Amino acid sequence: MKKLRGLRVAVLAADGFEQVELTAPVKKLERQGAEVTIVSPHKGRIRGMNLLVPGKKVSVDASLREVKAADFDAVFIPGGFVNPDLLRQSALALDFVRDADALDLPMAVICHGPWVLISAGLVEGRAVASWPGIRDDVRNAGGRWVDEPVMRDGNWVSSPGPRQMFAFIKGMVELFAEKMPEVSARAPLVPVRHEAPALWPRLLAGTLATAALGLGARRLALR
Repeated sequence: MKKLRGLRVAVLAADGFEQVELTAPVKKLERQGAEVTIVSPHKGRIRGMNLLVPGKKVSVDASLREVKAADFDAVFIPGGFVNPDLLRQSALALDFVRDADALDLPMAVICHGPWVLISAGLVEGRAVASWPGIRDDVRNAGGRWVDEPVMRDGNWVSSPGPRQMFAFIKGMVELFAEKMPEVSARAPLVPVRHEAPALWPRLLAGTLATAALGLGARRLALR
């Protein structure tokens, strides 16, 4: 049974995302039936990284100018050194996560991903697990940095990095699954039915047209 069937997940990412931190969670989300959308500050393709080595590119499904947080049921922010640093410099990205948090959307962040939440002014009073290199940033923003494989705080789940990937993915799926009652209750779109026109008007029109042609032919014959 797919736990997340129909759940709309925004994956907020830019160039420089840590490749495994995007691909592994996305694969799990899709296998669980989630509808994943890669959202970025710009359209086109974004480049992943394997630590310091350039990785593969992934296609962007929507730019931040084209969507809003209310279009989704959950948000996932992968890490990497560059990706969250670019995102935190985007006013649209910061507004997106602020709106998502205000809507109480479940949000999953890993590695350096909390940088985006810090710059959005959301970390104060929250418990966050992150890459150890940004623990001072979490604390300076008023958050509580925890050294745990996965940390759940309200509508957030966070994790230090790839070594804790299995725990992070498990925690993410469990958090996102709590949104499913709302997803299941959402009314499906009803396709518009275009009724075929009634048969008798078409038959009547054909009969009249045939009669008109016959009348015309008889008039020509009498000339």
